[in-house]
Amino acid sequence: MSKSEIEQILGKLGPSLLEHKCNTISTEMLHKPGADWVDRIFSQSDRSIRVLQNLQEIFSHGRLANTGYLSILPVDQGIEHSACASFAPNPIYFDSENIIKLAIEGGCNAVATTLGVLGSVARKYAHKIPFVLKFNHNEFLSYPNSYDQIRFAGMKQAYEMGCRAVGATIYFGSEGSNHQLIEVSKAFAYAHELGMATILWCYLRNEAFKTKDVDYHTAADLTGQANHLGVTIEADIIKQKLATCNGGYKALKFGKTHDKVYSELSSDHPIDLCRLQVANCYMGRMGLINSGGPSGDNDLQDAVSTAVINKRAGGIGLISGRKSFQKPMKEGVELLNAIQDVYLCDDIQLA
Repeated sequence: MSKSEIEQILGKLGPSLLEHKCNTISTEMLHKPGADWVDRIFSQSDRSIRVLQNLQEIFSHGRLANTGYLSILPVDQGIEHSACASFAPNPIYFDSENIIKLAIEGGCNAVATTLGVLGSVARKYAHKIPFVLKFNHNEFLSYPNSYDQIRFAGMKQAYEMGCRAVGATIYFGSEGSNHQLIEVSKAFAYAHELGMATILWCYLRNEAFKTKDVDYHTAADLTGQANHLGVTIEADIIKQKLATCNGGYKALKFGKTHDKVYSELSSDHPIDLCRLQVANCYMGRMGLINSGGPSGDNDLQDAVSTAVINKRAGGIGLISGRKSFQKPMKEGVELLNAIQDVYLCDDIQLA
């Protein structure tokens, strides 16, 4: 897809997203994605040879192979949002095999999903696309609903089925965040010991983060700090929701921040907000992938705009699920390819 075709999809958003120049955190300060990503970033780290191999396998697969960018299909919504709520729009995805088929047909670098999904078809597909085992989940069958992450699988299970990486969520700000942080940190250490890479869903979850006027669950300053905690426990890749606002620390009157975060290191522009998220990942040394969000009325424009924001901010890709699997497979593949085309377009550069 050419830049002009991407502009057409973006519509009125095009000029703002494609012509923006970031005057906050300089591009020169970032670790920029590229074909040598694993060599340049991880070969000097404490990651083992096996971890480097598995990271390279992920970065070398699919339509974005050897670009330094990632397109991952994540499907853990059967637990997080209930199977019926997730798969009723397109019931073929009740069948676990179709989740893997969508990732392959869609040209993804990897598929991230549950123990049950991967285990049910592991012998058929583990050598055809990199597996990422999402090992903890918030189950929504307890009444009343609570917000906690429960471990559903072990690192040895991921290793035995040939997973290249493991993934987990921490709900920072929730009542269970401390035990989640401890559990995931231990699990990531063991995963690295076994040679697997690690991906952390760094989400905020606290009703107090939402005021009458603004939902600060996606504030750049708060999500940025969540990212920083994630890289502290050696997540190799950070998954985060796209920032939609800023000033969470000030509005909620807790924690510590600095005035320069709001006056010099960010602005109201979505690319600048996302760049603050990238900066909190050791200036992009640990790659930031943004989530695609729920399916809606204009999924193609939403997905492409998120990809443009992430790429121009200095992120390394997108992890998009519901926008793709809640459609007929052909349309889901087309949407995944449209996201990938943003990262394949050389005319779209860092802001």
